[in-house]
Amino acid sequence: MIGDLDPVIHAPKRLAAMAVLSTSSAVTFGFLRDHLEISDSDLSKQMATLEKAGYVSSSRSGRGRGSVTSYRLTRAGRRAYEGHRRALTAILESPPSTEPTG
Repeated sequence: MIGDLDPVIHAPKRLAAMAVLSTSSAVTFGFLRDHLEISDSDLSKQMATLEKAGYVSSSRSGRGRGSVTSYRLTRAGRRAYEGHRRALTAILESPPSTEPTG
């Protein structure tokens, strides 16, 4: 169970970003930053980690201060996110083990 958790996705900010991305075809940097309530630099760091893992892709439109960065899940990212969700669900739904009393 625990071995099925993805350490790249499991970090709370990255897990939240993956959850948002899983329900959209693409989201902008600004939307994700505001939704997650984190700083620009923190979001950049989290998304760079997800991109490096191959879980998200980014695209930029425009130039300079008016440019907009958008993110979307890759196929590998969607598979990893769904696997991580299944692992979390299995952990949360497993009955607690009973300790012997004595």
